[in-house]
Amino acid sequence: MTPFGEAMRELRHRKGVSQKEMAAAIGVSPAYLSALEHGKRGAPSFDFLQRVAGYFNVIWDEADELFRVARLSDPRVVLDTSGLPPGHTAFANRLSERIRGLSGEAIEAMEDILEKATFPDNDRG
Repeated sequence: MTPFGEAMRELRHRKGVSQKEMAAAIGVSPAYLSALEHGKRGAPSFDFLQRVAGYFNVIWDEADELFRVARLSDPRVVLDTSGLPPGHTAFANRLSERIRGLSGEAIEAMEDILEKATFPDNDRG
C-alpha cells in the first residue's frame, strides 16, 4: 500500500463508502481504486485528486496533505544520479537493492536524516 492508498482508504472508511460507491461517484472503475489503494498504480492525476477532494469535501489543509502524499506514492521510483558524485549513485543503487529488507525503524531514521538535511531552495522536494 502507498501513503496515498492508505489516506484514501482512511477517507473512505470515515465516510462509510465502498470502493464501488466511490468509483461510481467520481467516474472511475472500482478496479482502479483498488489498484491505487494497494500500490499497483502510479501516482494519480491532478484531476483525479481534485475529484477525490471534492467527493470527500475535505478542507484546504486536508486537501493539501492528500496532494502531498499522492506525490510521494508512486511505487516505481526512478532516481537520476547523472551528474552527481559516484557515492550518490552507489548509495541509490544500494538502497534499491536493500529497501525491501529495511525495518520501519530504519526507514524512520532515514526520514529524520532527510528532514534535517539542508537543501538549496531549488532542490527542495
